[in-house]
Amino acid sequence: MVLTMRWIPSGGVRWLALVVAVLVAVLAWRWMAPTRVDAVQLRQSPLLRTLQFSARVKTPARVDLGATLTARVARVRVDEGDAFRAGDALIELEPEEPRAALLQAEASLQQARARLDSQRALSLPTAESGLAQADANLQAAERDLARTRDLVAQQFYSQQKLDEAQRAVDVARAQRNAARAQTQANGQRGAERANAQAQFEAARAAVEAARARLAQHTIRAPGPGRVLVRSVEPGQIVQAGKALLAVSVQGPLELQAQVDERFLAQLQPGQRARVLADAYPDRPFEARVDRIAPSVDAQSGSVEVTLVVGEDKPASRPDFLREDMTLSVEVLTGERSKAMVLPLRALRADGSVLVAEDGRAVAREPKLGLRTLSEVEVLGGLREGEAVIADATVVPGARVRAHLLAADAAGRVPGKASTGNQAGAAGQAISQGFSR
Repeated sequence: MVLTMRWIPSGGVRWLALVVAVLVAVLAWRWMAPTRVDAVQLRQSPLLRTLQFSARVKTPARVDLGATLTARVARVRVDEGDAFRAGDALIELEPEEPRAALLQAEASLQQARARLDSQRALSLPTAESGLAQADANLQAAERDLARTRDLVAQQFYSQQKLDEAQRAVDVARAQRNAARAQTQANGQRGAERANAQAQFEAARAAVEAARARLAQHTIRAPGPGRVLVRSVEPGQIVQAGKALLAVSVQGPLELQAQVDERFLAQLQPGQRARVLADAYPDRPFEARVDRIAPSVDAQSGSVEVTLVVGEDKPASRPDFLREDMTLSVEVLTGERSKAMVLPLRALRADGSVLVAEDGRAVAREPKLGLRTLSEVEVLGGLREGEAVIADATVVPGARVRAHLLAADAAGRVPGKASTGNQAGAAGQAISQGFSR
């Protein structure tokens, strides 16, 4: 191999050195120049946190209605599929015997009432009049005894006359005591009054019992609902306890959902919810969280949540809901009318953020509050108007040049939202359902 060496003129060396110097200067400038990073400016805006999940319409209560006694069916007022209201007569049993018993009890009650009225109006005044007369007779007998005693002392009357006057006083006193006892017995708290009152109360209780037995001959609806199965015909003799009608009784319209236990802390009774039926996407309606099951399903790791619809305004209940219909529910679990909002993608793994300050990325540890799928509330550690770097890969101390992202009309910064509160494709489907 033959090596050939060429001589570079001195002017060429100077040009080469100049080129190398320029390249070094460019590289140094690019190394020391600040990096352009996306940033968001902290501002006050409303913040809502919602939890989305699927639910189903709860099946209404099924009730079997029957008789409480043995009787013959006189009339059946409903058929399968018929709707009824609370208190409507559904089945009528032959009422002749209990109706006659009621008439007899009412007659006894009238007698007891007349007896009590008579005791109040006649017996007491008569007893009081008899007591007054007995007092007068006793006073007259005592005066006659005093006169007889004086005359016997003067030997005008014999001792036998005095004994007769004494016996007359004793008889008058006994009559006075009997009249007083009779007056007390007919008084407000006397035995006669108590006996008459007790008879009246017993007769009135007998009337109520007879009415209750007559009412048992009419089987009424326990609430609004619909007949599912009819197992009785007129003329049939029915036994106590045998089911004659199977009905679906309407109660509060309830929705049941199985929610992942991770979100249990966000739910509580009374929270408002927006509900959308998959079959009727253009007819959303309101609901309220009514109760949360006290236990968690060990197999699925979910908790049962029950919501009610139209509790205060039954007329506002949707008429298109059917048993076991699939629904999409969005519960408002947190709300701030005015808060400093930060995108979740600006948070670093340790919970800190980087702020563009004097051309450098400065680390801060903010105090955070309400958290949503894509944003979080800042309670402290940052000031309103500061530029927070939205790129979590920037290292603290790096030279940066903040490029503020424009916020939309709702005060939110466009970008990819975090997925921390929702369960995969189901959550996306629910979100799409609500956005229609």
